[in-house]
Amino acid sequence: MCRAVLESESSQNAAEGINDGILYLMIFPYLLVGGLGYYIYRSYRKKKYEA
Repeated sequence: MCRAVLESESSQNAAEGINDGILYLMIFPYLLVGGLGYYIYRSYRKKKYEA
């Protein structure tokens, strides 16, 4: 339904807004997973040099 409405518009402003919103929402999970991965990497590296 949304796809049909977005395709029928001539200006495509709404479609660009939807795409920008999707990209915006996709950024946060990647940042969280990346931050968690960096924290784990840093903690293992710290243990390795302390031992």
